[in-house]
Amino acid sequence: MLVKTFCAEVMGLEATTITIEVNMTRGVMFHLSGLADTAVKESYDRIRAAITNIGLKPPTAELTINLSPADIRKEGSGYDLPLAIGILAAHSKVSDGMLSDYMMIGELGLDGKLKPVNGILPVAILARKEKFKGLFVPRENAREAAVVDQLDVYGMDNLTDVISFLNGSDQFEPTMVDTRKEFYEQQYRFDLDFSDVKGQESVKRALEIAAAGGHNIIMIGSPGSGKSMMAKRLPSILPPLSLAESLETTQIHSVAGKLSSGTSLISQRPFRSPHHTVSQVAMTGGGNRALPGEVSMAHNGVLFLDELPEFNKSTLEVLRQPLEDRKITISRAKYTVEYPCSFMFVASMNPCPCGYYGDPTHHCVCTPGQISRYLSKISGPLLDRIDLHCEVAVVPFKQLSEMQQGEPSETIRERVIKARHIQEVRYKDFKGIHCNAQMTERMIHHFAEPDAQSLDMLRMAMERLSLSARAYSRILKVARTIADLEGLEKVQAHHIAEAIGYRSLDRGDWAERSH
Repeated sequence: MLVKTFCAEVMGLEATTITIEVNMTRGVMFHLSGLADTAVKESYDRIRAAITNIGLKPPTAELTINLSPADIRKEGSGYDLPLAIGILAAHSKVSDGMLSDYMMIGELGLDGKLKPVNGILPVAILARKEKFKGLFVPRENAREAAVVDQLDVYGMDNLTDVISFLNGSDQFEPTMVDTRKEFYEQQYRFDLDFSDVKGQESVKRALEIAAAGGHNIIMIGSPGSGKSMMAKRLPSILPPLSLAESLETTQIHSVAGKLSSGTSLISQRPFRSPHHTVSQVAMTGGGNRALPGEVSMAHNGVLFLDELPEFNKSTLEVLRQPLEDRKITISRAKYTVEYPCSFMFVASMNPCPCGYYGDPTHHCVCTPGQISRYLSKISGPLLDRIDLHCEVAVVPFKQLSEMQQGEPSETIRERVIKARHIQEVRYKDFKGIHCNAQMTERMIHHFAEPDAQSLDMLRMAMERLSLSARAYSRILKVARTIADLEGLEKVQAHHIAEAIGYRSLDRGDWAERSH
């Protein structure tokens, strides 16, 4: 008897329908074809134990199972459930009348319980696209899959539940999630707020500009000056995620297996802060199963690298292309996968190896040569891709001891959202452009063209600071954002002057000049 069940294989953010064909004849052999990995091949042992432990007798017959299409590699334990149902249907223990209407995925325990698997959201999107009536998933994955509308998602506890449903002996209600209500309720809940930050008004201004235009920023200052503290509060002033952005971000985290149990949609912009020992593969993605890396996990959010010079130089250099293209293609011998990675790059670093160069409260023991070598760990091409360079001074005791709180994140966020709205209207006819940081060269000349006075100022800065053509474009983008924050249509000279002030690391004498 030949029976077909349906599952899916996830590669990157795309899922492909896999048809599981089970043929049962007289004999005792078991054959599995279709480019299955070790986890799939081992599933037969789990399935036999699960069938026995739920009170059924495994078939004594020759089983030939094909995973079609046979040229796609099948990986993971998610094939356990459809394989088990296929075997039981071929053994006439499960009715095959509804098998063509449902896709199913899940790992089986030896007691027949269903265990959660990664990548459920892309599978649910595929099931709706392929016009399946419903999807069977482990209960822990049900809310994640249920955000996809026009699809009945059944969160099942064990193999017995699925058998009962298909045989019509039990009725189960599909999981329902009020996606919009939950999404909007959680958007404004932040544990960290800028009202906790004392002083540092110039740094907060730079972070506000960065958030308003989606710009990359690096903060340079002594240990304890508040760099990490402010970076961690950056998501609280960023514009809220749209539903489309949330769905895309959730897909990435679903594939990576980083969604917590019971989560439906990610409602806040991600904040990723990998340790400086992170490898190239962990940063960009890849490995045996082409999982997304930190740059993709930070998509639509913030990638924060604390103590930037401590990172491996080769790891930092792989960031150059993702920062420019906002997507990353991972090519290996067995696969090629593309992940989106449109993120705000935020970095912090000390001004020298000892950390106290320019600090009025500590004596720096580093020589100018040591400082230069320390700063040279950050390559020029990478610095060129960072729009704002912000020096962070130590907060004096008088400001630290003040009881008055700083400006709350909510107030700053309102100004950022207003500036972002101006940009959305401006770029509504440009596909894939949502903020000033994403402008192309042609768009810069059209929307951020400096006047004669600003052009003279820019020419002087270019000559004195030996700025690159990319730095020139960055200055114009930042100036455009400053103008948007003021609600002005034209970029003016004082906008250009402030934007030039955020290029401190481009100055050749940075390590030698005294404070």
